[in-house]
Amino acid sequence: MVTGLTYVVTICAYSLRAAASAPSGPWDDFNYAPASRTVYPTSVYETSGDVSNVGSLVSSDSGPATLSAGSWLTLDFGKEVGGVISLNLDAVDSEDVSIALAFTESSLFVNPTLSDDSAASATNMSTDGVLAIPAPLSTGLWTQPILYQRGGFRYLTISLTTGDSVSISNVTCDITFMPHVDDLRDYTGYFYAPDPSSEDQDLLSKIWYAGAYTIQTNIIAADSGRTKQYESWNNSGIIAETGPVLVDGAKRDRTVWPGDMGISGPAAFVSLNDLVSVRNSLDEMFLLQNASNGGLPYCGPLISKGSGISDTYHEWTLVGAYNYWLHSGDTDWITTKWDQYVAAVAYLTAKVDSDVGLLNATGSTDWGRLGGGGFSIAPNALYYKVLLNSADIATALGDADIADGWLEDAASLKAVINDALWDDDAGLFLDNTTTTSLHPQDGNSLAVWFNATADDRKTRISEGLTLNWVEVGAVAPELPDTVAPFAGSMEVHAHFAAGEAERALDLIRLQWGWMLTTNTSVESTFLEGYTSNGSLLYVLSFLVALNLVDTLPYRYRGYAGYDNDPTYTSHSHGWSTGPTPALTTYVLGLTMTEPGGQAFRVEPQTAGLPEAEGGFETPLGWFGVSWAVGDDGAGFELNVTAPEGTRGVAVLPVDGDVTVDGEMVSAVGREVELAGGTHVVSVSSA
Repeated sequence: MVTGLTYVVTICAYSLRAAASAPSGPWDDFNYAPASRTVYPTSVYETSGDVSNVGSLVSSDSGPATLSAGSWLTLDFGKEVGGVISLNLDAVDSEDVSIALAFTESSLFVNPTLSDDSAASATNMSTDGVLAIPAPLSTGLWTQPILYQRGGFRYLTISLTTGDSVSISNVTCDITFMPHVDDLRDYTGYFYAPDPSSEDQDLLSKIWYAGAYTIQTNIIAADSGRTKQYESWNNSGIIAETGPVLVDGAKRDRTVWPGDMGISGPAAFVSLNDLVSVRNSLDEMFLLQNASNGGLPYCGPLISKGSGISDTYHEWTLVGAYNYWLHSGDTDWITTKWDQYVAAVAYLTAKVDSDVGLLNATGSTDWGRLGGGGFSIAPNALYYKVLLNSADIATALGDADIADGWLEDAASLKAVINDALWDDDAGLFLDNTTTTSLHPQDGNSLAVWFNATADDRKTRISEGLTLNWVEVGAVAPELPDTVAPFAGSMEVHAHFAAGEAERALDLIRLQWGWMLTTNTSVESTFLEGYTSNGSLLYVLSFLVALNLVDTLPYRYRGYAGYDNDPTYTSHSHGWSTGPTPALTTYVLGLTMTEPGGQAFRVEPQTAGLPEAEGGFETPLGWFGVSWAVGDDGAGFELNVTAPEGTRGVAVLPVDGDVTVDGEMVSAVGREVELAGGTHVVSVSSA
């Protein structure tokens, strides 16, 4: 134990963001990150009124574009971007000339007088308004003040608000996200899997990269958080002591939400190895811990909702701490946080009802879903995961007694979960001990993903969850009429964890394929959520028939804090990036089993795909996997690269005679042991 711990501490001397780049290949075409921090519009989306030479704004043509009185133009940057706008004012007709800028992620809301709402939601969608550039204007370069930087947008509308004419040129956006990285395209991880069953055979690879780009747009400087206000917007708020910070969304909330990081943290690791932003965000959560009882906050500044509000988000902080430790090998960090971590686990343990045997989630607020709290499946599945993770950390730190206690608690909890909350008729877990009909997407998915139930029940849950699928994704019963990619990301992991890899890919193609290709979004990053018919403005047909449209909420999360404001929905949200780590973990099959990759596991789920390849960096070095299925479906070849000094296990998806680097070996239970280095594992028909 001492030797292993010493080794883990040693690897922490390496940078938390490795300098090595992923290999180049056809997958580079799917990288949505721009080649330069200065980006230009790719097309003119719309004009109104007298606008001349507008094509010069997206081409090398000489001469500026000219707007005459009352006119406006909308430029399309082609994908989600975020930052500071600059433009040249080439000619100003008079001293009373003024212009305004409006920003939107979706083309549905292009408007010369309104931007997407980001500072606060409003039923009339009018909170943010426009960025006014008042008279008198001077010719020359104009640059947007940094406090008014726009966190996420695709469409920029420029309007002449007063005066007869103005001429402009060289409209650009200076990207401000991921400020600590010089080359935004220089990923440390990659993924590539041709998918013959899809109309677009590169769809899975594109989804992986769109998730990675979503994460990039969610990594921001510590002094560029959203200041909540009810007129205009201000993105100069202090959201952490140290940056960069991994936040929930590009446009909003620009705040640390630990639940979101349960998905976005692993996505940041497998694609970017950007663990410094993960660590800084976790540091902020522990900094805000309630010292008297160990409670962790619901979220960070500037929303600043403290402990006691959400037991699930408290649990997600602990899951995030474990993930960071596992991915980085940073035992120094977990050691400095250990007393706080133990207090946070004790906070949860104190909520376990001795008569019932389940955690009573008195902090019932969650991700925006309805209901929750009490003896519910989601917080108890998360608590089970926390106990197992905590035992792993305690064992590594040499605290066997506390580890044994947590393992005993986990075993007892698992038994009660399966006795008290299982609905055998439905083949799904009930939401809590007091409901009789709700079988939630989040809790059922977490129970499977975190191994809180038996294998036969995992299979039934995987099948049962498909009953909620519609043409645009999986509806969350706990938030009716809503496709919630946070819970959907949990479901993707659950199908893989149940051994139902083809079903997992079906959901990824269905839901994330729709998000990536719908022209109502940005076609480069992933939506926070949407309604069950794929519309951000969906009105239920029976509400129309009963003339109840104005009395009931009908837009995405209209009844969960968004005031029926469809422009408030984020189109680049890290909690929606679940397929990125899932494809790496399950299709490639590559996972860390000891901190930093000191030990690893390769267990591909081929899911009907002919081949796949990819990998990621840890502070120890490069881990890479490629595999291909034989033409007859029986043979299989696996290539594994791991840093020298590491050790691993490969679990093969088919039976047959096995060789490692040309030497016949015995594969017990389809498993073969591998040392660090590069190896070729082949399976031929017996």
